[in-house]
Amino acid sequence: MSFWPLIKVLPVRTHFRFVRLARVFATLSVLAIIGSLFLTLYPFKPPCGGLACGIDFKGGTVMEISTAPTPIDTGKVRAALEGLGVTDVTVQGLGAPSSAMVRFQAPGGADISATVTRVQGKLTQTLGKVRFVSTDVVGPKVSGELLTSGLMGLGFAILAMLLYIWFRFELQFGLGAVAALFHDVFLTFGMIAVLRIEFDLRSVAAILTIIGYSMNDTVVVFDRFRENLRKYKSMPLGEVIDMSINEMLTRTIITSLTAVLALVALALFGGPTLYGLSVIMLFGIAIGTYSSIYIAAPVIMLWGVKRGGVDEPAEPLKPQTVR
Repeated sequence: MSFWPLIKVLPVRTHFRFVRLARVFATLSVLAIIGSLFLTLYPFKPPCGGLACGIDFKGGTVMEISTAPTPIDTGKVRAALEGLGVTDVTVQGLGAPSSAMVRFQAPGGADISATVTRVQGKLTQTLGKVRFVSTDVVGPKVSGELLTSGLMGLGFAILAMLLYIWFRFELQFGLGAVAALFHDVFLTFGMIAVLRIEFDLRSVAAILTIIGYSMNDTVVVFDRFRENLRKYKSMPLGEVIDMSINEMLTRTIITSLTAVLALVALALFGGPTLYGLSVIMLFGIAIGTYSSIYIAAPVIMLWGVKRGGVDEPAEPLKPQTVR
């Protein structure tokens, strides 16, 4: 017996008129981008502004400690570290009651190795039997280089996507795709700032993954759009856009749900280390699907497109009916 009909709940073809609402969602997207930039940059505190900068970008020391089988009293750990004069102290549980993650920064001008040794001695004195599972130290020079490299990586990735789409389609397609990428990146930074997710190299990796996912979704829609432009040469541009998006909508939803299932499992069972990365990617999948529909395609609508070697002028964003 086949169970496929039980899971095939999505319609084969939808008839939503996306172009009709393009102005409304474009306005909301612009307001969301402005808000995200404000939350990301304000207050302007180097190196990460309003983001909760991780050790990768601001420097410091991270220790994973264990007192198994005795539970850790995080309050005692925090008090012991503050008494040593270290700054930016954070103590976070790691799932098991006997494990914790300790973050701190050495005082300005202090020797980092000596500070780490003093902290380990103080923790041993305070907690008794303690095992230092791992100790990672990032100096301020290295953290600055990592931040610069991470931001340059994001910029080069967006530029490479523009060149790829320009080469494969046309310039206006590339501009639409890059507008969608900037939209996704800015809104993701805003989400990181709102949820106070630690911004570190894992976050940069998640954003780069979002860029790739969003671009893949956009290319699929653009490819169908180009096919329909050749097939329906007399159909208004807005109707061709609506038709192309509707034809690919079910495929996009199924693909997104597959990724969401994996990321939800990663967020629930991956522990604190992978939680932030999972949440960022979940948000990126949702916003990437949205931007392919309401950012990338409307830019082409405003710019105009070629049909059979003849430039078709841009059309106003008005209600359209899918045939």
